[in-house]
Amino acid sequence: MRDLTLTLSRDMTARPETVWRCMTEAELLKRWFAPEPVTVTKAVIDPTPGSTFHVVMHIPDMGEMDGGAGCVLEARAARRLTWTTALLPGFGPGPAPAEGAFHFTAILALAPLQDGGTRYTATVLHADEAGRAAHAAMGFADGWGSMAKQLDTLSRSI
Repeated sequence: MRDLTLTLSRDMTARPETVWRCMTEAELLKRWFAPEPVTVTKAVIDPTPGSTFHVVMHIPDMGEMDGGAGCVLEARAARRLTWTTALLPGFGPGPAPAEGAFHFTAILALAPLQDGGTRYTATVLHADEAGRAAHAAMGFADGWGSMAKQLDTLSRSI
């Protein structure tokens, strides 16, 4: 069986409810959901299955990166948020990815820790080995790791 996933876990200081707010409130999501120096210029999220997950990033020296609106598949408050780029909001089929791009499904899981903190696990599922390899090569571990650090810092501050 092929492994088409990329995963990382981090322990965070804040409670799952606080981390959840940072994941599901657009203004908070904009503050952590891109590895610096990339910034999020637009975030639309409705943590309801069938609703929108849409992030637009500004990459220095490259400009705007807008992969379009994805679809929230699962939203369990303070536990799990899952969305995909392969479907449009309303569970409609999305367009084929642009050349060099790939569809993925992201699962962000939160588990309470005994000390009151949160174990954050990001798992990204890819349709094929090429998509997984491309995501790994573009720096999944560093990029999503940086985002997790930013999420931890933000969640401790609110």
